[in-house]
Amino acid sequence: MIFTQYYLRCLAHASYLVGDAGSRTAAVVDPQRDVDQYLEDARRAGLEIRHVILTHFHADFVAGHLELRNRAGARIYLGRRARAEYAFTGLGDGDVIEFGSVRLAALETPGHSPESISLLVYDLARSDRTPRAVLTGDTLFIGDVGRPDLRAALGWSAEELAGMLYDSLRTKLLALPDETLVYPTHGAGSLCGRNISTETVSTIGAQRRYNYALQPMSKEEFIRIVTADQPDAPSYFTYDAILNTKERPTLDATLKEVLQPLGLEEVLRLRNAGAQILDARDPAEYAGAHLVDSLNIGLGGQYASWAGTLLDRDRPIVIVADPGREAEAAMRLGRIGFDHVAGYLAGGMAALDARPDLLRRTERMDAATLAEHLASAAAPLVLDVRTDAERRAERIPGSVHIPLARLGEQLADLPREGRPIVVHCATGYRSSIAASLLEQRGFAGVSDLVGGIAAWKASRLPTATAAG
Repeated sequence: MIFTQYYLRCLAHASYLVGDAGSRTAAVVDPQRDVDQYLEDARRAGLEIRHVILTHFHADFVAGHLELRNRAGARIYLGRRARAEYAFTGLGDGDVIEFGSVRLAALETPGHSPESISLLVYDLARSDRTPRAVLTGDTLFIGDVGRPDLRAALGWSAEELAGMLYDSLRTKLLALPDETLVYPTHGAGSLCGRNISTETVSTIGAQRRYNYALQPMSKEEFIRIVTADQPDAPSYFTYDAILNTKERPTLDATLKEVLQPLGLEEVLRLRNAGAQILDARDPAEYAGAHLVDSLNIGLGGQYASWAGTLLDRDRPIVIVADPGREAEAAMRLGRIGFDHVAGYLAGGMAALDARPDLLRRTERMDAATLAEHLASAAAPLVLDVRTDAERRAERIPGSVHIPLARLGEQLADLPREGRPIVVHCATGYRSSIAASLLEQRGFAGVSDLVGGIAAWKASRLPTATAAG
């Protein structure tokens, strides 16, 4: 048996290729939308990808099942309760996909979503009775379980799905042998869970001992715990979950359409007509000079997630990127189904060399300078855009808190004039996004704290806790 885990760090997404050399057959589980790596690895191993399986309709990315169907001729499999526009084979308890020495056996494990399944992986050369691994999708993570509140817009209450999740974990997954390897579809950083470990593989035995959600408790207590204190879900999650049910253009076809170089005048025309200018450069480069009214979401961080959270799905996007990185910027938007790209600024920022009137800079302030300003009579307002959990752990004394995901909705809480604003996050990535958003919305005197609260602490400046 050939078994490969792929981990896409920017989306904290794991996908899997399971192959059999003898039958020259492979299956891919929960693929990302750009599928070249699966096709190339299968080719090198002498395999054909004949099966592609989604454990559920993912909310945080658009899966590559249609791409593998079109490019490799793979058959699509979904959970038995799924409904989709394209042809698929439904999998329920006891259903099996078998090729050579590989057997994939389905378990219906609703809870994160009603159609969720898990897949038992048997290496028949070892045993036809004991599974080698279980691919748990978003039902069971390492250290956590899938959140049950992401289908509210589709008519499922968090409490109803949490009850299903309780039953799935206890009657299906905890019934597996302790030595069964656990491979989920997400790791730390994913908003599909609340407390996911940085590890990408575990065992049922380890999760039985250490995962808080698998400890002995009543169903009522479980429902209370897993529905409480969930982080804000990005607005694009429901959009992606629905898009994964649709027959849609494939990523390669989309990129051929959207990767259009645009002259500066055309970019300005589109901007004036309502297009969004997305600057995908690193925060330091953006701060040095950027096109007025652009939003900075750098490729060096969780670019797609923040783009999906902050950009409008109904307005075209124009990309500004370092020359040579435009395709990456568009492709990573495509991973979350944001295909409404009108093109990119040809030549990048060099296109603005003759138009200094269109350039803006963002002031960047180091921690020591901020401390001096805070001790003065005209102290700036310090805006913390981290999450609620980060804020509870520690904060800069006197700072105000609006998580980045909610910033656009709470701008009325901030002074527009008369007091400078210094934005900070953990290390400087999210604060650059926030500063660009404030500038775009007409705020003056906005600065970005270089290095975030990490730099503040490294300078031995004081922090407070939620209780302090």
